Amino acid sequence: MKLYCHRPPRLSRCGLFAVAIATFSTILLGHYYTTEEPRVAASSFLQNTIQLGSKNLFEEAGRVNKAESKREKGERHLSEAAKTNVSHEETDTPCLHSLKSRIKEDSRFGSLFRPEVPVLMWDKHVTSWDRLQKLSPPYGWKGLSKTVVSSALMLLNHSANSWMFDAGSSASCVRCAVVGNGGILNGSRQGKDIDAHDFVFRLNGAVIKGFEDDVGTKTSFYGFTVNTMKNSLIAYATYGFNQIPQSKDLRYIFIPSDLRDYVMLKSAILGVKIEEGADRGDIPENYFGPEASAHKFKFLHPDFVNYLTERFLKSDILDTPFGYLYMPSTGALMLLTALHTCDEVSAYGFITDNYKNFSDHYYEIDKKPLLFYANHDMLLEAALWKSLHQHGLMKLYQR
Repeated sequence: MKLYCHRPPRLSRCGLFAVAIATFSTILLGHYYTTEEPRVAASSFLQNTIQLGSKNLFEEAGRVNKAESKREKGERHLSEAAKTNVSHEETDTPCLHSLKSRIKEDSRFGSLFRPEVPVLMWDKHVTSWDRLQKLSPPYGWKGLSKTVVSSALMLLNHSANSWMFDAGSSASCVRCAVVGNGGILNGSRQGKDIDAHDFVFRLNGAVIKGFEDDVGTKTSFYGFTVNTMKNSLIAYATYGFNQIPQSKDLRYIFIPSDLRDYVMLKSAILGVKIEEGADRGDIPENYFGPEASAHKFKFLHPDFVNYLTERFLKSDILDTPFGYLYMPSTGALMLLTALHTCDEVSAYGFITDNYKNFSDHYYEIDKKPLLFYANHDMLLEAALWKSLHQHGLMKLYQR
């Protein structure tokens, strides 16, 4: 069931409409688990978000949400997390004009970025249970099995699990491209530019075959939740997406949205069939290949997801009865991950002001309009990308 308001003006009207149909939330949850990005259609109040200037963007992204209970006072937990965690990405760089230095000098974004918040989670973070079990996924472990979570994280004991980029990179300035799946890339001829970066991040239904000239062929990181990965394999099989990217040097970035992400991670590292939960019977090797040992996996820290949501993408959707479904999109999480770990970042295939001129995805033959759903705030994300581009902190591909 889609939650559309027929007038765009204000959330309060949509909120009243949402309350009137709250009894159908079970049906909505069913829809939530059957699409590529599990989602519920949002009201069209989001349509005017793309008009935000940088001032309004920061009011949206940095404001204190009065409904603090939406994530049980998550911002307060960030300060607690910073006391016990050290981000391995917070290091000096030989890059003279690195993103980190530009952020520090920026009058607006400099106060939003917090490099002390860890990007990745590994075995040492098992001790965070008492704090993180107070927050629901993807911001913590509330409702999850301590045994499952702990046994999965204990396997992230390779040095590669605590660093985004494995040792041995010769680049003095790490240049990263993050490739979304937006229709703007169809006919873009950006493939060579994308592949020229040191590292390329892709996500979800990353179709490459037949679109090499537009999206390139290089993949360094593939980001996903188990839900988005599996639903992408179903939804985009007709477009040739029958296997997630695999290669010897490719690394996988898990987004901890549900218990099944921990279960899949554990089984993938051990090389065994999944014996519990929604994915029981699955063979992780079918997704990640036969060489899927611990060094192949990165796992985003729940504190990092919480921090990104609180400081950059705190949407009005959180104030609706369906706020519990909301989290930044996979693309947003990958792009913000790159912005916290790379020296230079370019974004391709992300929503821009003229998104209506393009299809939802670049590999669709017939144009399909981009729809907006209540578990993501795509136009708030678009306003953020636009502002970051205007401030010279990343390059956003536009046409």
